[in-house]
Amino acid sequence: MTNYDLPDAITVESDGPIRIVRFNRPEQLNAVNDDVHLALAKVFPQLSADGDARVAVITGNGRAFSAGGDFDLLDRMAKDRVLRRATIAEGREIVLNMLRCRVPVVAAVNGPAVGLGCSVVALSDIVYMAESAYLADPHVAVGLVAADGGPLTWPLHTSLLLAKEYAFTGDRISAQRAAEIGLANHVVPDAEVLEQALARAHKIAKLPQQAVEATKRVLNLHAERAVLATIDFAMAAETESFDTDDLRANVDRFLGK
Repeated sequence: MTNYDLPDAITVESDGPIRIVRFNRPEQLNAVNDDVHLALAKVFPQLSADGDARVAVITGNGRAFSAGGDFDLLDRMAKDRVLRRATIAEGREIVLNMLRCRVPVVAAVNGPAVGLGCSVVALSDIVYMAESAYLADPHVAVGLVAADGGPLTWPLHTSLLLAKEYAFTGDRISAQRAAEIGLANHVVPDAEVLEQALARAHKIAKLPQQAVEATKRVLNLHAERAVLATIDFAMAAETESFDTDDLRANVDRFLGK
């Protein structure tokens, strides 16, 4: 196994040819701070470079998959344009690195997947959701343009109408609803989500490697073309939304200012 060079906010362990990638801020419900963001940008190229890896399973430690953006980070991004530009550029890398990752990525959604957590699910190749888990992309509700994940790829997974409704409102999408509309493959009992995702990963790992990886690339070329058509406008628009009164008011309210 390649030695992964990542902040502790994301861990990687081996299960034979499977790499289990875990969000690792359980006390904060795996909310995305600077370290999680940086680790997400770095982990997928490292998975591709890990010659012994055949499939990755991504999940969260604790009760959540990832509960979305850390409001302290949003506050600092609103105030610091250099940090904002760097973080949004890093977000672009997360999206493209996931799409281009050599190995199939199976999401084991063990709890709420919100914001960037929801985006990671949207960019995964196969999605197992615990019965109690849900998806939500509340970018717009907070005052931000939804520039990564959901609105970039949901129109390929589900209908454009449904993608618009959930992107505009940030409403929760239950596991059952996610499976019904094409945002998840399987809904399983909470206690079995990682076990079932790993079982699927091991089945894929036994299949002919070149055929699996090139077939993933064929399929993800559809997604990559859609993403490249939209992501630069989306990122520029999200950058601009950090200067709006709505975003400032929502961050202040959340932080109790």
